[in-house]
Amino acid sequence: MNNKELDKFLAHEFPVQKNLIYLNHAAVSPLPLRTGDAVKAFVDEYVHLGTKNYQDWALHADQLHNDLAKFVNATSGDDIALLKNTSEGISVVAMGFPWNPGDTVLSSDEEFPSNRIPWQALADRGVKFNEVALRQEGKTPEQSLIDAMDDSTRMLAISAVQYASGLRLDLEILGKACVERDIAFCVDAIQMLGAFPVDVEAANIDFMMADSHKWLLGPEGIALFYCRKKWQSKINLFQYGWHMIDKYSDFDEKNWQPASSARRFENGTPNIIGIRAFAASLSLINEIGLPDIEQRILHHTELMHEYLSKSSKMEAIYTDSASKKSGIVTFRHKSCPPARLFKLLREQNIMCAERGGGVRFSPHVYNTDNEIHTALRAADEI
Repeated sequence: MNNKELDKFLAHEFPVQKNLIYLNHAAVSPLPLRTGDAVKAFVDEYVHLGTKNYQDWALHADQLHNDLAKFVNATSGDDIALLKNTSEGISVVAMGFPWNPGDTVLSSDEEFPSNRIPWQALADRGVKFNEVALRQEGKTPEQSLIDAMDDSTRMLAISAVQYASGLRLDLEILGKACVERDIAFCVDAIQMLGAFPVDVEAANIDFMMADSHKWLLGPEGIALFYCRKKWQSKINLFQYGWHMIDKYSDFDEKNWQPASSARRFENGTPNIIGIRAFAASLSLINEIGLPDIEQRILHHTELMHEYLSKSSKMEAIYTDSASKKSGIVTFRHKSCPPARLFKLLREQNIMCAERGGGVRFSPHVYNTDNEIHTALRAADEI
């Protein structure tokens, strides 16, 4: 569809624009109209028919596995699990990986706690967590990480996009380096999926996880977890339940085995409402197309940096090229502390976040140039 048609389509799908300037997709996004409708329809069915269609619910889950596999170019839906959140996915890898004392997990110095705490919790197993500075003079962030790899490095655990700075890494460069050094590659993709394409095969990613509630425009409480086939049987399980076994529909099975797919990580009853909502949001992203989404988000980023560069009161905190490749822009006001600026903007119905020593804007595909200019002017006039 052309730009005019896309604008009309997006205005219909995001009625939140009638009430707020929503620039907070790096935190929690609003639901698209179709996603809300899908949830309402399911709840209505649940109210009036109970579990009469329960067998069909499992088919919806299977379809989402397959759709997500296609979305990230995984080999099969069997490589996808649906977990509660990003933290659970990281914990599955951290707690289940076949570590040896003296092993090192390599990461960055800018990670959200979800991608620090599970690795730091391995200290009592003799596993070290090494935080590498991404901003080293004369080096790209990727080279800084690669140069820190040594014989003790068993895992590179990194966010595709850093939550505060917006710094976006080249996953293919990092994945190639990991393959060459026999290092497992784990990617927290919550700040990338839904905004930019991720190809787990091209980037040689072994593990990847992302909640649906940010750029994927879905609800909280459900997440994609990708596990490359070669690792599925090597990850030690620490959560067990009826749904993670091979024959989960046979309740009398005594000699059970974990599922031969990534479903072995789905230990209990699926989040059916979350599955319906996630599937609806994913259908919207696919209908728009990631190339158009990426183009608009990068346009928004350029627009915000351009405005901030001309402002006498405000300045972007992160202006390196790698931080201009995502939808996240964090800025400070020279006379208004971040906490107060955040509060004043929220009072004007401008949804944003206080992060990284400033205020963070993170617009999505449906946001307009006018909304972004209005929000920045509001901050500039404080």
